[in-house]
Amino acid sequence: MNTKPITEIEKEIIEDFALFDSWEDKYEYIIDLGKKLPPLEDRHKVDEHKIKGCQSTVWLNASYENGLISFKADSDAVIVKGLISMLIKVLSDHTPQEILGAKMEFIAEIGMMTHLAQTRSNGLLAMIKQMKNYALAFEAIGQRKD
Repeated sequence: MNTKPITEIEKEIIEDFALFDSWEDKYEYIIDLGKKLPPLEDRHKVDEHKIKGCQSTVWLNASYENGLISFKADSDAVIVKGLISMLIKVLSDHTPQEILGAKMEFIAEIGMMTHLAQTRSNGLLAMIKQMKNYALAFEAIGQRKD
């Protein structure tokens, strides 16, 4: 379980990226993050879990337990797998309110949007949007239980 605030996790990612001198090294790091992402079970690799707006195929699954949302994902592209693994690291195991309030400033801080192709940038935004949509849905479910 993640007990760190989202902003603290973002700071850690910014610090990790500061260790690399070139974007080539940063891309390698992102790819390595993707390789470490646990595989998504085949039962979740279905159309309803696909993120629309991504050039690559990305599946995102979310679960809601004890007020916290956990994300799992997979992609057929190594760089995208790395990107989604960073988003999972930042947003997973937080409340819907924390996820909805997350500014995701680390993306701009590390220069991600300026170093990704337009289609990848659009895909990254689509992944964030889908994660926040899950948070919105789970927030509504949580409020009904109260």
